[in-house]
Amino acid sequence: MTRLLLLLALMLNLASCSNVDVTRYADQQPALSLERFFSQPVKAWGIFQKPGGEVTKRFEVTIVSRREGNNLILDERFLYSDGTRQHRVWTLTPEGPGRWSGRAGDVIGAAQGQIAGNAVHWVYRLNLAVDDSTYEVSMDDWMYLMDEDTLINRTSMSKFGVEVGQVTLFFRRQGTEASQ
Repeated sequence: MTRLLLLLALMLNLASCSNVDVTRYADQQPALSLERFFSQPVKAWGIFQKPGGEVTKRFEVTIVSRREGNNLILDERFLYSDGTRQHRVWTLTPEGPGRWSGRAGDVIGAAQGQIAGNAVHWVYRLNLAVDDSTYEVSMDDWMYLMDEDTLINRTSMSKFGVEVGQVTLFFRRQGTEASQ
């Protein structure tokens, strides 16, 4: 039992040491503005992978946004490769220069986001529905603006400090000359 606790403590320590500070990307261009990127409808394509790399789900997302006061509302509609659908609405609130908070129905508390240069780093807990069960997982979510119409997202999902999967998404703004 003591060895197991020491191993878990070591894994948690290694995981915490591997975090990159978002300010490392402060000079990277183009600079990411959530309001600007989501000012048009967005289409996204993604995969979910188990820790060994096996892709277990593929999906498409349609995102329509709007402003409500200072808040940015992202209405996301998911279609999974198995035909199931999901709907999530994010309410993103600016919290000062480069800082955002986000709320959604399956997010526990508020997601905390920080933007620097072309990157945004989100940290939050999510109630993840899998089959007939729901699991609370920690999300370490990174987004990188590649050009004004393309955003790449990589999220590590963990439980008790152990990675349980990764999500990779590619976002493309719709309605621009580059998107058509």
